[in-house]
Amino acid sequence: MKEKILVLGSNGQIGTELVSALRLDYGSDNVIACDIRRPDYEIKNAGPFEFVNVLDKDILKVIFEKYKPTQVYLLAALLSATGEQNPKLAWDLNMNGLLNVLDFALVYKTAKVYWPSSIAVFGPNSPKNNTPQYCTMDPNTVYGISKLAGERWCEYYHQKYGLDVRSIRYPGLISWKAAPGGGTTDYAVHIFHEALKKGNYASFLSATTALPMMYMDDAIRGTIELMNAPADQITIRSSYNFAGVSFTPEVLAAEIRKHIPDFKLSYTGNDHRQQIADSWPSSIDDGFAKKDWAWKPEFDLAKMTADMLINLKK
Repeated sequence: MKEKILVLGSNGQIGTELVSALRLDYGSDNVIACDIRRPDYEIKNAGPFEFVNVLDKDILKVIFEKYKPTQVYLLAALLSATGEQNPKLAWDLNMNGLLNVLDFALVYKTAKVYWPSSIAVFGPNSPKNNTPQYCTMDPNTVYGISKLAGERWCEYYHQKYGLDVRSIRYPGLISWKAAPGGGTTDYAVHIFHEALKKGNYASFLSATTALPMMYMDDAIRGTIELMNAPADQITIRSSYNFAGVSFTPEVLAAEIRKHIPDFKLSYTGNDHRQQIADSWPSSIDDGFAKKDWAWKPEFDLAKMTADMLINLKK
């Protein structure tokens, strides 16, 4: 059967690279990029693009009717730091956007739906180190609350209606191709830009704040691997823990200094994102992903840092 794939929220940090990867696998005409904003990169000219607001059911119906997608990737969301500035909009977009897509996927018999969750589902009472798949989850941001609720809806639609929904709890994502979208882990992208431009960076997170991170190449590959895995191997229909590498701003700065010896790191202090980071895990146990679909990251801190700096210099 010929695949037709919708990527909703294609302009974001994940979407820009996911669309390109999917078009390499399935052909440009079979991957439809969709966003509420016009793309300012090559995706617009490399294949189909549609203006779509996931909160507008009429527009969604037209798109599902037009393409009758076999797969849908729903990436449209407000992230942690941005969501705290407008919590009701974040809840509306993150929750009702998901429900709209799940409902249309049932109506149009979409074979698979992908929806990303986040380490933001964990909270102050979750285990900090090697956070397990199943544990206390008490998120204290609207982003985390919406992601935790979304996980429950995904599992519900699978159990109740048989919809093949798949999901990953992303850590902080690091990429040189697209700007970050307003998350608490964004410092780990900005620091590379500032290191090359200015030779210094002021971190909004403290020197000892360790967070789970992942290079975007690994995240995209892992996402597609999950979607390609046989359905009977997918044992988790809420969202899989997903891990790459964990580090603090100081550890990352030390790695950058191997390439830029005079790089200086300072700290701003008193940033609302510190509270968010303090409620998140320091490291993640992704044993279920390894067992169920043979997940394995390829980029450690050294390889990621070198690749970021090489590509940003270009």
